[in-house]
Amino acid sequence: MSWRWALARRVAALATGTGGAAQAQRLLTTSSYSGAGAALLASSQIRSKVVGCRGAAFVSSRWLHDAQYQVRQDGDSRSQERRDPFELVADDLSLVADRLRSMVAAEVPKLASAAEYFFKVGAEGKKFRPTVLLLMASALKFPLSESAEGGVLSILADKLRAPHLNIAEITEMIHVASLLHDDVLDDADTRRGVSSLNLVMGNKLSVLAGDFLLSRACVALAALGNTEVVSLMATAVEHLVTGETMQISTSREQRRSMEYYLQKTYYKTASLISNSCKAVAILAGHTAEVSMLAYDYGRNLGLAFQLIDDVLDFTGTSASLGKGSLSDIRHGIITAPILYAMEEFPQLNEVVDRGFDNPENVELALDYLQKSRGIERTKELAWEHANRAIKAIEALPDSDDEDVLTSRRALIDITERVITRTK
Repeated sequence: MSWRWALARRVAALATGTGGAAQAQRLLTTSSYSGAGAALLASSQIRSKVVGCRGAAFVSSRWLHDAQYQVRQDGDSRSQERRDPFELVADDLSLVADRLRSMVAAEVPKLASAAEYFFKVGAEGKKFRPTVLLLMASALKFPLSESAEGGVLSILADKLRAPHLNIAEITEMIHVASLLHDDVLDDADTRRGVSSLNLVMGNKLSVLAGDFLLSRACVALAALGNTEVVSLMATAVEHLVTGETMQISTSREQRRSMEYYLQKTYYKTASLISNSCKAVAILAGHTAEVSMLAYDYGRNLGLAFQLIDDVLDFTGTSASLGKGSLSDIRHGIITAPILYAMEEFPQLNEVVDRGFDNPENVELALDYLQKSRGIERTKELAWEHANRAIKAIEALPDSDDEDVLTSRRALIDITERVITRTK
């Protein structure tokens, strides 16, 4: 039994009891567990690292899940090493990237150059969404008959894999198209750490490039020949447009509403990945119940991702975020940290109503945020959604296929990475 497993099991047991949070934290700082406690404290992000926010360290739902998750990991698969999620699908990611670059070729050279701008090597980002979808496809894989001959087995595997690669490509094209359009609307100068396309080639060509990517995605989607999947992805595109419209046309009451904010966040960020995950399950031939678990994973992962993005807009730096810090509030966009601060300090409502064209209002809002638990509460909400995403993976049908289990562990791991990222 490893020290980490023993410690995690004891801490988890303490934390679930009455007044156990304080006992658990004291345990981690006792001399007998000092080295182990320090390591677990660091790896689990138990202490809140909120920039400028008050309050002592707290035992969060994320930390409790980490302790419980460590027990499961060590107890159920102590001999199995967790692998990097991106490395698991590296070959398929490379194939997706190559195919994307070829799919956006156009007869007009300038349009082709614009359309492939963010698919170029070095500017294509981490390919987060394709990674999640490829891992989901493997996590939902049906075992192939061992009685089949090697050649037949290979053909069957390739046939099942092809539509999932297509969904990964379609999703990335829709996502990049939305980024191109968003950058025009936001008058952004950078994207993914490089100059935005609208800055380099102008707004008109940037909008046309986004439209071109959407048309290519529609062609690839139609080729799948599955009307339910077509409907899902069309809904995701509709939600992207709806979410952006919600953001630029809010009333005073809507700007103050957490419910409105979360609905907009679902449309803008979570709908695409959730419906894509569901499409993967449908194409794999799974039941409606399993398809909904895939959807729930994507929905909660997407919401957690955006909540952390909102935190980083206040706590990150321009270098790590690839965009100017305080970007949202300077554009008049009210996100979860400010909404929580408004609950604690109602006088902040007046500042929000005045808008943020005046830098003094920005500074005043930041002062209220610093005195509040806005950042901390946003992180806690992000962890709630992360834990729901993890539970969706854990609820998938049992399997003894090692590839399936490895991919499911990777989906859980990538969820935790989303929460602990710094950029």
